[in-house]
Amino acid sequence: MTDPETLKTHADLFDRMGRAMGLDLEQEAVNGTLRFEEIAEAVLRCTRCACPQVCDRKLASLQGEIERTPDYCRNADLLAYLKEEQAVAAE
Repeated sequence: MTDPETLKTHADLFDRMGRAMGLDLEQEAVNGTLRFEEIAEAVLRCTRCACPQVCDRKLASLQGEIERTPDYCRNADLLAYLKEEQAVAAE
């Protein structure tokens, strides 16, 4: 079982990565685009990442939005899907 502090850390990383891509994950959940179960799974996927410190430093150093997640991101597919859905909704 993953300890609560690890879950908080990775929930924060997931949220920050989403924001870096121009996504408001809370709003995505409210809109129904992102289900609670998907958020929980995404955070758990993130806990299995070997690079959380690298990710934290990268996110801290960003100057604006990114087009895609780093190659090592375990939630790359989910975040890319949400970004695509956001673009379709804006059309």
